[in-house]
Amino acid sequence: MKAITRDELKVMNETEHDDFVLINVLPRAAFNERHIRTSINIPAKDENFVEKVEEVVGSKDRKVVVYCANFDCDASPKAARKLEDAGFTQVYDYEGGTQDWFEQREAA
Repeated sequence: MKAITRDELKVMNETEHDDFVLINVLPRAAFNERHIRTSINIPAKDENFVEKVEEVVGSKDRKVVVYCANFDCDASPKAARKLEDAGFTQVYDYEGGTQDWFEQREAA
């Protein structure tokens, strides 16, 4: 798993939007409250998390970026490890999560 920054994710969203899947791993209620526009929601605590990601992503070689609430949230690192343990080869963790993403946008 590789950690990525807000700026790296922003570039990926602008240039590689078809080449990766951005996944919010928080519970549905948190996702519905606020999420990055280009993301989908697959909660990390879902017992079929890996299978659902594989279904959406299609190939374990496709780039997957996971994120959660903020730098203190451990849901996305745990989700990234689950995916790597299942054989996904390009797993990225946007550690800043929703809070970091929207703080930057609101400050602009």
